[in-house]
Amino acid sequence: MASNATSYKDLTPAAALDKKTLNKMVWRSCQLQASFNYERMQAAGWLWGILPGLQKIHTNKEDLSLSMEHNLEFFNTHPFLVTFVMGIVLSLEQQKADINTIRSVRVAAMGPLGGIGDALFWFALVPITAGITCNMAIEGSLAGPILYFVICFGVEMALRYFLMYWSYNLGTSAIGALTKNAKEFTRAASMLGVFVVGALTCNYGAINLGMTIPNGEKPIVVQDLLNGVLPAALSLAVTLLCYWLIKKKNWSATKCILMLLVLGVVGCAFGIWAGDYTALVSVPWHA
Repeated sequence: MASNATSYKDLTPAAALDKKTLNKMVWRSCQLQASFNYERMQAAGWLWGILPGLQKIHTNKEDLSLSMEHNLEFFNTHPFLVTFVMGIVLSLEQQKADINTIRSVRVAAMGPLGGIGDALFWFALVPITAGITCNMAIEGSLAGPILYFVICFGVEMALRYFLMYWSYNLGTSAIGALTKNAKEFTRAASMLGVFVVGALTCNYGAINLGMTIPNGEKPIVVQDLLNGVLPAALSLAVTLLCYWLIKKKNWSATKCILMLLVLGVVGCAFGIWAGDYTALVSVPWHA
């Protein structure tokens, strides 16, 4: 049963948290979604991540229990930016702020991070990094997947550390500092992501027809005709088809993948599609 208490018993501000504790919570934040569920989303992972700080702040067991209780309420934000919320909440907990205030700030801080994080990581960093490193992997270089991991994980952890210390030191004023230009930043990153995804679709999702029209010694290649009108037209058409199926027909991504798999297998079996498999054959693990 949830407690109706709105304040802690011991209202004496706690000592500032040491670096060891803050660092420990940064690494624990990586497990934010380990117990993800549809009732409270990331709440269990959130409490697990912030618990070392709460234990240092609340020496009174009843206060610690109360703090753990309200920090186990619904929580959902971008997993890579969660330490921003942690720092702010820990700052308020340290000052023994009113519990309803902590609740409100926690909700206010976690909300905008979803759009910012998606634009920063899923629409920009990940596709750009993947676009560079997957070409290295296709050419048989093991540096491709290793570099992808180093860049993405390195940026993620650097942000986790920076946001934890920055927001903890600034307290509630960090919310305004981060969200001041959030709308413009999200739009700019999203636009960059759209261009990158479009380029990746064209370069790595290319579809080529294998059909030819007899014409004496020089048969007409249908794909060359299409390239003369609009290069990568089929790739664009298939991408728009998947978008339409997902947006208008409520298809899942899994259904689209299965559809493309069937079309690819059947098309290759009947010679509809053409592909260059030289790169795959040259990869050491296919030798």
